[in-house]
Order: sequence, then structure tokens, then C-alpha cells
Amino acid sequence: MTQALLDAIPDLPKVLLHDHLDGGLRPQTVLELAAAVGHDLPAHDAESLGDWFQAAADSGSLPRYLETFDHTIAVMQTPEALARVAKEAVLDLAADGVVYAEQRWAPEQHVQRGMTLPETVEAVQAGIDAGVREAAAAGRTIRVGQLVTAMRHADRWQEIAELAVAYRDAGVVGFDIAGAEDGFAPDRHAGVWRFLAEQNFPTTIHAGEASGLASISQAVHLGQADRLGHGVRIMEDVRLSEHDRTAELGPLAHWVRDHQIVLEVCPVSNLQTDAAPGATSVADHPITRLKELDFAVTLNTDNRLMSRTSLSHEMRLLVSEAGWTIDDLADVTLTAAWSAFLHHDERRALVDDVILPGYQKVEGALR
Repeated sequence: MTQALLDAIPDLPKVLLHDHLDGGLRPQTVLELAAAVGHDLPAHDAESLGDWFQAAADSGSLPRYLETFDHTIAVMQTPEALARVAKEAVLDLAADGVVYAEQRWAPEQHVQRGMTLPETVEAVQAGIDAGVREAAAAGRTIRVGQLVTAMRHADRWQEIAELAVAYRDAGVVGFDIAGAEDGFAPDRHAGVWRFLAEQNFPTTIHAGEASGLASISQAVHLGQADRLGHGVRIMEDVRLSEHDRTAELGPLAHWVRDHQIVLEVCPVSNLQTDAAPGATSVADHPITRLKELDFAVTLNTDNRLMSRTSLSHEMRLLVSEAGWTIDDLADVTLTAAWSAFLHHDERRALVDDVILPGYQKVEGALR
């Protein structure tokens, strides 16, 4: 049954909430875009370049992991490049069976060659629209929204939040902050969270990846985050007994679980950056324990280029190394669908018309 499930994973409908646009480029695209702008790369063929990105990301250090983005961002500085990368991301996700995705990226990082912030958002949306159309022509239906991100250290949070809200009816579905977590907590610009709340605008915050409970607490209570980017270090507020598999939750862990604040967990990336201290494989990554404890867990890729991953790959690892079943995969997929930055009726349609029928079809074939 396990092998049959592994073989069926590409056919499962998938929902992806945490995937960085600048972390999902095709290596060949990086090469071609770099050649067009004269940017020097550490390797000069697609396979070697892919190897370099993965090796740098495997360093075990989040700062080193983030260095890889110097190259991807450098080649995403024109409307044409942004649109190409966005279109290819949509096509790659659709080919992996993703039916709904949110692509997060930071417009402020793409103005080095003269684009305005609105122009960057419009270029990405043009690429998304083209990718959706091309995927549909190939028989694959996918819906993709933009998550506009502010970089923590750049201190443009309010400006980027206003940009996100301005494009809420033109492809942008939510707001995020990303980058160095330590030293750049949500209280750095406390007013932005009040602004977003007043605008009734969905928010996810990177927290519980490179920093621990204090970061999660601020994201939840000050940032009023609907979802936590990663969030795996909430386990620091959970005391486990390996003897009888019981768990004692601290007050913050209770709060996150009681309110079903969604965890956007990225197992392969977390292992690369040591975001899950003590975990050395997907088998002992805390995602399984968090799901068993009824936290609102979703499964994500983070950066497909750096981690050489896909949602199907993450699922295969959980099945083969952590013993997940099709019910476990359905559980995280449904949680993601119900947590998408869509209106409730749209979420219901996604679940009732796409996710459940897709899983029922695969389950029927596995019997």
C-alpha cells in the first residue's frame, strides 16, 4: 500500500500556502536571465547551478540559506523577468498537482533597475495570469494569489502593507514579513498591524523558524497573524513524554492550538536551516507530532530551488520516512484549503469541488 500511495501522490490535489517566488526559479531560467543582465553565477550549467543552490541551502544556517537569494533576486529586476518567473512558477506548481497556491515575494527587492513598486506587482500578476491560462490549456486548473512581503530589516513595512491593500482586488491576497527573524520582531513597526486589521486584510508572519516563542507570541498577539510562516518552534512550549506519548502544553502552545492558528510547516527547508532543533530527518521533524496534537498543520515547500523540493516530494518523504497515510495527506491539504486567504464560499468550493473529489478518486484507485 505504501508504494501504491507513493506512486499516486502526483495525482493528489494539493494546496500550497508557503512558497517563495524568488526561491522557486528553474536553474535554466536563472542562467538565461543572468546572461541577459551580466550577473555572474557560481556555476554555468543548469545541473551544476542546481547543485550549488542545494549545497548552500544545506549549510544548516539560515543566514547562509538566505545568501542564495542574492542570485535569484539579481535576475528578477525587469517586468519581463518577473513575469517569466511567475508564469513558470505557476506551470511548475500545476504540473505537481497544486490546485491553489499563494506565492510570496518582496516587491521592494525588485526595484534596482527602475521599476516602481506597483509595476513589480503588476508584472508578477501578468506572469501568474499567463501561467494560469497556459496550465488550463494543458488541462490543469490552478488558482494563484500573491502574498506581498515586507523585508524585516528594510523598515518599509507600512509602505508595503499599503501596496498590498491597494492591490487586494488585483491579485494580492495577503501580507507577510520575512527575512532575519532575530532582532526584527513585529513590534518594530507596531502600527502596521493595526492598519492591516482596520483594512480587514489577511496576514501571515514568518515566526518560529529562526527565533522561538517570543517571536511567535508577538506574531500572534501583536501581529494578529492568521497564519505562522513555519511556526515549528512552538514545540519549545510543549513538553513531551516519550514514555507514554503524552504532551503537556504551555500557555502559548495552548493559545496557538486553541485558536487553530495555522502553521505553514516546510519540513525539508526546516532541516536545512535547523529551524527544528534536534531533527535530522523528516522522520523526526516535529510536523508529525504537531499534527497528532491537533495543531492546525499545513505542508509547504518554502523554496523549491534551494531545497530541490516540490509538494509531491515533501509528501513522499512523510509517507516513506514518517509513516504518513493518505488520510494524513488529506488532513493537511484540507487544513490548507480552509486556511487559504480566500473568502469562505471560495474555500468551500475549493474543498467540495476539487480537494474531496480528487482524493476520493485516488482512494478509489488504491482499493
